[in-house]
Amino acid sequence: MATVQIPTALDTAQAQVKTRPRKPFSWGSLSVMTVLFIASIYFLLPFYWLVVSATKDTTDLFNTFGFWFSAHFNLFSNIQLLFTYNGSIYVRWLLNSLIYSGVGAAVGTFLSAMAGYALAKYVFRGRDLIFSVILGAILVPATVLVLPLYLMMSAVNLTNTYWAVLLPTIVNPFGVYLSRLYATASVPDDLLDAARVDGAGEFRIFLTISSRIMVPALITVFLFQFVAIWNNYFLPLVMLSDNNLYPIPVGLQTWNSTTYGGTQQFLYSLITTGSLLSVIPLIIGCLLLQRFWRGGLNAGSVKG
Repeated sequence: MATVQIPTALDTAQAQVKTRPRKPFSWGSLSVMTVLFIASIYFLLPFYWLVVSATKDTTDLFNTFGFWFSAHFNLFSNIQLLFTYNGSIYVRWLLNSLIYSGVGAAVGTFLSAMAGYALAKYVFRGRDLIFSVILGAILVPATVLVLPLYLMMSAVNLTNTYWAVLLPTIVNPFGVYLSRLYATASVPDDLLDAARVDGAGEFRIFLTISSRIMVPALITVFLFQFVAIWNNYFLPLVMLSDNNLYPIPVGLQTWNSTTYGGTQQFLYSLITTGSLLSVIPLIIGCLLLQRFWRGGLNAGSVKG
């Protein structure tokens, strides 16, 4: 009796791969990949220089080739000196940057989500006017607002405090804009109506349903806001005068200013090492939060 061999799932997948037509060679695809490769090198080259420079002392930093390591590997000694110099002031700057960026980004994202959701899902008088003002605020450079903000904070005696940096950074017009676009496209009105029929309040609907659907947009807003606050230099420079309140960008610049005229040249190695360590929290944040960038969170929530 002849046996009948039933194809397995692996056999079926292999057959599909073999029968799948190959894409023809395209000069357009090659040109796009070439441009992306060049752009990647362009953006990664400064980071590579920073990694190499952080392994050198001040003498090797100026007397060796900048894009290759020296004979003396001083990364760990530079890190040790960085964390102990001037009463471990760098650790204080690092904590300040985490407070400014973490709290400012979290609160700013929450406020942007509520504002964008309200503009997308509620109809009220002046909604279009408010959204137009928000769009106009996106076009205003942040540096233009620093002096008026300083005068406002000075009037209420909040300069040289954490609030002087935190309060301006929680306002994010771009976050409101992005939240409204995403809420309009991704949060179905039928789902909200069903929640209202079940007796849920508006704020509960936002927290338990809408905010979860908007997670990809909110993660994007949070990361943009976190990076912007982390790299912000001009606002803390104007608002703060206490060395213990500085974030990393302002603190490293104060070290750089003391190296002018040939004094304290050893700080150059600490500046490069501190700059390298300041990038690590941003990389960790992107790696941890990228898994939330996915769509289809509301798939199947409403029957067609």
